[in-house]
Amino acid sequence: MDVASGEERGTTERVLTLLGLLQQRRVWTGPELADRLGVTPRTVRRDVERLRTLGYPVHAVQGVGGGYQLGPGQDLPPLLLDDEEAIATAVSLLAGAGGAVAGAGDAALRALTKLDRVLPTRLRHEVRALSASVESFGGGGRTPVDPKVLMTLARACRDEVEAGFAYPSGSEVRGRRVEPYRLVASDRRWYLLAYDLDRDDWRSFRVDRMTDVSARTRRFRPRAAPDAAAYVQEGVASRVYPHRARFLVHASADTVRAQLPASAAVVRRRGSELCEVLSGAGSLDFVLMHVLLLGHDFEVLDPPELAGRCRALAERLLSAGAGISPVPDAEES
Repeated sequence: MDVASGEERGTTERVLTLLGLLQQRRVWTGPELADRLGVTPRTVRRDVERLRTLGYPVHAVQGVGGGYQLGPGQDLPPLLLDDEEAIATAVSLLAGAGGAVAGAGDAALRALTKLDRVLPTRLRHEVRALSASVESFGGGGRTPVDPKVLMTLARACRDEVEAGFAYPSGSEVRGRRVEPYRLVASDRRWYLLAYDLDRDDWRSFRVDRMTDVSARTRRFRPRAAPDAAAYVQEGVASRVYPHRARFLVHASADTVRAQLPASAAVVRRRGSELCEVLSGAGSLDFVLMHVLLLGHDFEVLDPPELAGRCRALAERLLSAGAGISPVPDAEES
């Protein structure tokens, strides 16, 4: 009995290893799989039949370049994911694939590729439709949100139906009626870009602040919409602040983007060695210091009064250093 149990465990482990190999690459030849598993080609054929019995669609391709490959199936394999879990996982992986955390994007893409290969056709169509409702800018660890809320909003975007939710406004929480357009993932949070029916304008909403989220049955005709990721990023970086400023920075856009979080500033390319930076804060002095500390030459584009703040700050810095003797350069000493 113990020997048989050990053999069964060995077979199970080998079959799971075979499944993992099939998910890693599009096509494997029988001898390649036999070599990786340390068994004979005949054993590989038996293990492939075991996977097919469990519901995994393993296809045998004949001819030059042929072999075994894992294809989309009629049903999800047993003990994996139900339909709702599969869709939620795939959409979350898609959003994570655009993240900026080292290694996370590649890992998300690999996981999404594996999942897509075994999704039934009906689910693959739904995942791809829902994924069109998700965009991102920046990347990183985000404030957790209820995945059911994300799915409700993603479906409302896809199906073009109105959505409703409660949302804080000042010291009150008010109901909002919107035509949802896109979910946008920033480097810190999830947002919904939607047309606010009560305010008759486009608005972005933090998903983690929403409560009582629901999709309605009333359909709407999509309006001409702004670029979702750009609109939300500009709002996060500048529109929400009482003071906003634009600068022409003498450095490439890639260099400056690497220095600034996507939620702190919008960086626009202006040639190969220049870029425009748009940012906001509670005071003009704070915005100015933020750009000054980047370490590049820059010019103030807007607002005009910021030029006066530059001169005042320069005089303050000169005054602060007036009583200190300059330290000689290493070459002079």
